[in-house]
Amino acid sequence: MEAEVAAASELALADTNINWDRLDKTRFHAFGAVLFTAQQGLLHPTAVVKTRMQVADGGIPQMRGFSVFKSILRSDGIAGAYRGFGTSAVGSLPGRVLALTSLEVSKDMTLKYMEKFDMPEATRLGIANGVAGMLSNLVSCGYYVPLDVVCQRLMVQGLPGTTVCHGPLDAMRKVIKSEGLRGLYRGFGLTALTQSPASALWWGAYGAAQHLIWSGLGYGDELAEKMEKPSHVEMITVQAAAGMVAGACSSVITTPVDTVKTRLQVMDNYGGGRPSVMKTVKNLVKEDGWWGFYRGFGPRFLNMSLYGTTMIVTYELIKRLSVKQRN
Repeated sequence: MEAEVAAASELALADTNINWDRLDKTRFHAFGAVLFTAQQGLLHPTAVVKTRMQVADGGIPQMRGFSVFKSILRSDGIAGAYRGFGTSAVGSLPGRVLALTSLEVSKDMTLKYMEKFDMPEATRLGIANGVAGMLSNLVSCGYYVPLDVVCQRLMVQGLPGTTVCHGPLDAMRKVIKSEGLRGLYRGFGLTALTQSPASALWWGAYGAAQHLIWSGLGYGDELAEKMEKPSHVEMITVQAAAGMVAGACSSVITTPVDTVKTRLQVMDNYGGGRPSVMKTVKNLVKEDGWWGFYRGFGPRFLNMSLYGTTMIVTYELIKRLSVKQRN
């Protein structure tokens, strides 16, 4: 009887925890390219607002995010809210393949390795997702940091202390001319050392939260009382809720580091020498005090909460659409 209940639980949750072996890789990356680009387009304006608030001096950092957004629309129109989007969208395609592949492969390997340990399933999933999130971030940092440097320079065009660039190639050329290739990796160490644990936190919290919610609904391990699969509405609701919580918590923890990283990547008016983390921190504290580390927190909180929700719903949908067809 216990075996039947366990089997029913496994069948009931089969569509909510699709591993790498069950995926058609071509469909997975094709669907991912289309749907993630659409999601990226919806959220790009919040990233532009956040970046401008973090970099600008004068009164902009003290303005509300919506006021900054309206100011951008008045001065530059819709195009201003989508500065850097083309570069980001096209440039993200190879990086996304790298990130998603490393995420799924490392998660699958970790889950298989942890089968020999006796621990609650929520803990097992949380650890596996956390390890996968950290490794995926480390692997993709080498690609995404130069892309961020270029995109963020395009987002802040016209602000004091920034260099005028005519498109992504011009931005890249000016950075390389000024500092060499290492200029494209401004903030790399800071990003790798801080965002990788943050990614582990996000994915770990998501994996554990999703399993706990499913258990509470009667689909988990010993609580499996339902023989039918979760409905599509249930799956979307549970995954969205877990993603929102993970995104909101992550934004609170990572905003100070993101503020320093963004300024380090785009600001050029620190006097002599190459910009550094310490110079950036000192200048930020001098301008706004310690609250300056939370510049752009409102838009970033909104961005990461919405991103967490839409990203994970999109991601899980892509996986369901990419399950290999049985013969």
